[in-house]
Amino acid sequence: MIARGTGAAEGLPAGLVHLGFSLGVLPAQKLAQTRPGAKGALLLEACLPVSEFAGAWPQDVPVQVHGMDGDPFFAGEGDVDAARALVETALDAELFLYPGDRHLFTDSSLPSYDEHAATQVTRRVLGFLDRIE
Repeated sequence: MIARGTGAAEGLPAGLVHLGFSLGVLPAQKLAQTRPGAKGALLLEACLPVSEFAGAWPQDVPVQVHGMDGDPFFAGEGDVDAARALVETALDAELFLYPGDRHLFTDSSLPSYDEHAATQVTRRVLGFLDRIE
């Protein structure tokens, strides 16, 4: 998954915000941490320890992490702990926790969709993108 995602980005220009949902966070986070010129990262419903890809989060790359506080994958498998550690060490990092236990809660085509939380995610992501130069 990581190799396919990072390979797909090889022909793209620098200056991108890397976004991933769930398993898609793996390549997005790796690209944000290791690809020169990354402008930001949006990690939805997953987060790995920064040490998986580099020694530290790049100080010039802002990041937002979004997940539900009771999601068995995000909260139950350690992703929220990795997100908290990221927020503590990165210069420009935010963690948003939403009440609930759903995974893929932003996907309106799934039964796990949570309209209220998805609306908040959308508003926060757009605000994040508005401040990227």
